[in-house]
Amino acid sequence: MVETTQQSVIRTVGLTKVFRDFWLREKVAAVTDLNLEIRPREVFGMLGPNGSGKSTTIKMLLGLLFPTRGRIHIFDHDPTNVRVKSRIGFLPEESDLYPFLDARETLNFYGQLFHVPRRQRRQRIETLLEMVGLSAVAHRRVGEYSKGMQRRIGLAQALINDPDLLILDEPTSGLDPLGTKQFKDVIRTLATRGKTVLLSSHLLADVEDVCDRVTILYGGRERATGTLDELLARREQTQLVTDELDEATLEEVRRVLTARGRGVRDVSYPRDRLENLFLNIVEEARQQRVSHGGAIAGGQVAEFLTGAGEEGRDIIESLVGGENETPEPIEAEQAEAPVEETRDVDESILTGLQQARDVEPQTSAEAAAPADERAQPKKPDQTQADRGIIDDLLGDEP
Repeated sequence: MVETTQQSVIRTVGLTKVFRDFWLREKVAAVTDLNLEIRPREVFGMLGPNGSGKSTTIKMLLGLLFPTRGRIHIFDHDPTNVRVKSRIGFLPEESDLYPFLDARETLNFYGQLFHVPRRQRRQRIETLLEMVGLSAVAHRRVGEYSKGMQRRIGLAQALINDPDLLILDEPTSGLDPLGTKQFKDVIRTLATRGKTVLLSSHLLADVEDVCDRVTILYGGRERATGTLDELLARREQTQLVTDELDEATLEEVRRVLTARGRGVRDVSYPRDRLENLFLNIVEEARQQRVSHGGAIAGGQVAEFLTGAGEEGRDIIESLVGGENETPEPIEAEQAEAPVEETRDVDESILTGLQQARDVEPQTSAEAAAPADERAQPKKPDQTQADRGIIDDLLGDEP
């Protein structure tokens, strides 16, 4: 039974999107009768192959596309509501960032879009850069970043406004195993601190590691929805994990099971995950101080995302008369300087300009001439030059 919208962060009913051609004929049914219900503090996975309708669904949830039929509720409001958009962080499948900006300028730009006060914005930028492991390369232009580094800065921009709902479209695309693990750790931490995460991916291992519930799409339709235990449990078999057994003990176990009409299908040693092996090797190399020129492992999840300390600081600042800033236009910040010093500099510049205008510029020959010659008025030879030009045009002899 679907819960009420007050208990759901995202709820769709009969969501359908049909793309039409120029003559308004139905061309592609991208999403058909999709019913989703995502609860607070939940990591919800949306799985499916390419063309299954995942990205189209996300665009409708964000208000970028209008559904053909059906209803969408985000925080119990229409997705086109501006206040709803301010509570959402979005990482698109492709990191379409401005390539000529560096990391700090990029985060500052998105922070201004969300009207984050300047002081708070600066704190968040440094914290997020540390979190995603880009502090050492923050001075480089984003266009020079690798795809994995662009995904890292993309995650930072999706978190700059401290969103209640985080929507990630193929977030680990292009990431190395270190970045992938960090993404998954951040997602799990955000969920425990009250955030809701919608993760769209076709990488099954990533979804399996972090999601509480998943829905599997194919052809724009929902094929299965539930928790991972509900969807993956194989009830027809039983798995036992114990300490290492010798051959005599294994033979006795087989004999007992055979007496009860059961058999041992396989006896093997459990395998570690390739991800764990890779991370152990990298950690060992890091302890040996092997040089590395790319992004480094990130730090802890930014404090403002965990809801700890931010509200207290705001109260203290308001009590002591902290700045109450209005959002400034989206432009490069100028270096701050005291008002008195700026006024003195401006006045000196104006005085210099005024003096320069009053003094007539001199040629090098005039400067070298004696003072009494410079005092003599100049001979007006411009009239003679003009008379010569006129005579030439009239064809008169000089």
